[in-house]
Amino acid sequence: MEEIVTELEMTAAGQLNPAPVVDGVTLRPAEPGPLIRDLHRRIGTPYLWPSATRSDEDWEHWLAEPQRQYRLIEYRGETAGAADFESQNDTDVEITTFGLLPEFVGKGLGGYALTLVVADAWALPGTERVWLHTSTLDHPNALPNYLRRGFRSFSRPA
Repeated sequence: MEEIVTELEMTAAGQLNPAPVVDGVTLRPAEPGPLIRDLHRRIGTPYLWPSATRSDEDWEHWLAEPQRQYRLIEYRGETAGAADFESQNDTDVEITTFGLLPEFVGKGLGGYALTLVVADAWALPGTERVWLHTSTLDHPNALPNYLRRGFRSFSRPA
């Protein structure tokens, strides 16, 4: 299957269409390190995420990025997924990772977890745009979830 990448953005915090609250879903800041690496591997392997097979050198570079912030998605005290985002050029924030562990997929957590992550991204000072990309290799509910939360597709000039 050919991979098709879709880039999505919000250009105002008011565009976020929050999902209904799911009792027990929270975000917790995390430090870069082995846990983040393991979560990327476990979440991304089924979807062929490049992070699932990064080299040690590539991970060292990824985890050393000073603008990147990490979040653990928790459900009733258990780690259910991970997200990270980074400030770019003082006004853009890219959500570089968002996903749930396989055992938490299909339990209705993704919409509210994404709401929390996007709200955290918008909370960074000076943010005027939050963006991310997804692809046809991701979970089939990924793109619909992003669209329901208020993201809109955009194309970058070549």
